[in-house]
Amino acid sequence: MSKKVIIYTGSFCGYCSAALRLLKSKNVNWEEIKVSSAPDLRAEMEQRSGRHTVPQIFIGDQHVGGYDDLADLEQRRELDAMLA
Repeated sequence: MSKKVIIYTGSFCGYCSAALRLLKSKNVNWEEIKVSSAPDLRAEMEQRSGRHTVPQIFIGDQHVGGYDDLADLEQRRELDAMLA
């Protein structure tokens, strides 16, 4: 069973789309939280991650960061283990 993945996204966000494509390529199910029109959800994201930009990705209870961080984990071949 894989860990729960939560991704906070925004509208018209290329990095968000890239992160979702990478997760899809890993056959990962995720919960997407769209923050563009929801100030309360954006505040939740900022409080949880300490960051203001989207996407913000969590695997289990661990904050991964944004798309660049996710892609870096994949490049270092650490993402699969983190998802397991």
